[in-house]
Amino acid sequence: MQIKFKKLRPGAIIPKYATFGASGFDLAAAEDVIIYQKHTVVVPTGLAVELPRGFEMQIRPRSGLSLKTSLRMPNAPGTIDSDYRGEIGVILENTGSQPLTIDRGMRIAQGVIVPVERAEIVEVDELSETARGDGGYGSTGSTY
Repeated sequence: MQIKFKKLRPGAIIPKYATFGASGFDLAAAEDVIIYQKHTVVVPTGLAVELPRGFEMQIRPRSGLSLKTSLRMPNAPGTIDSDYRGEIGVILENTGSQPLTIDRGMRIAQGVIVPVERAEIVEVDELSETARGDGGYGSTGSTY
């Protein structure tokens, strides 16, 4: 499968897989961005993408970034639809007490190409019964 990326600004970096077995390719910041404590920003990648119909690109956190910094992706995973042609942005939140600087070229997220099944949406008056019923939010317990 071929995924086409277009640079929208000079600082953009075409993504690549870090290893042969990596399921995600790294996305980098296209410019320097300061994220102040307790703030959320969209970090531009400077890229647009053309995805095949029937696929989406999920924007996921990089585990090292989450472990080693106070940066979080509040909407993880983000979704890039196959018909979107605008700039890919990565929403990052600084949960820490100090400002953090994202340098141009810093790998800030990963993209994963995922097949999408388009469902037929149907309104009904009743749903089938299950053993679980409407139990949610911890109703199945927390230990085995």
